[in-house]
Amino acid sequence: MGDLFDFRPVVIFWACLALGLIALETLVPGAALIWLGLAAGAMLLLVVFVPDLPVFWQAVLFVLLSFAIVYVYWRRLRRTGIATTQPLLNRRAAQLVGQVHVLERAIENGRGRIRIGDAFWQVEGPDLPEGTRVRIVGVVSTVLQVEPA
Repeated sequence: MGDLFDFRPVVIFWACLALGLIALETLVPGAALIWLGLAAGAMLLLVVFVPDLPVFWQAVLFVLLSFAIVYVYWRRLRRTGIATTQPLLNRRAAQLVGQVHVLERAIENGRGRIRIGDAFWQVEGPDLPEGTRVRIVGVVSTVLQVEPA
C-alpha cells in the first residue's frame, strides 16, 4: 500500500491534473471539467494505493472513469433537473406571457411593436390599429405573440 505523502512524478501529475481541471471549471463553468477533475482525483488515489500500475493502464482507467462519471452525471443528476421556485428566471420574454399592454405601433402584415417599461418589443398577431390593448400569449425567440385583449 502506498504512502499518502508519496511524491512520485506520477502522483504529482494526477494531483495537478485533478486540481487543474477543477480550477478550470471555475473559470469556464459548464459542468464538464469538474467531472474529469473527479476522475483524475480518483486516479490519484488509485496510483497512491497501487503504486506499480503501468502508465498505459492509468490512461485507460482515466478514460473509463471519465466516461463513467460523466454518464452517471447525465443519467442521474442532469436528467432529473434542479427544482426551482423561479422557473422563468432569466427568461424575461416568457415572464411577459399573460400581460396586457397597448400597441405602440399598429400591427400591419402581422408585425407591430409594444412598449413595456423602457423597452420596445416586436409583436406578431392579427392586424390591429395603434393603441389597441393586446394580451401576450406566447414567445417565439424574442418576438411576442399577441391577441386582442
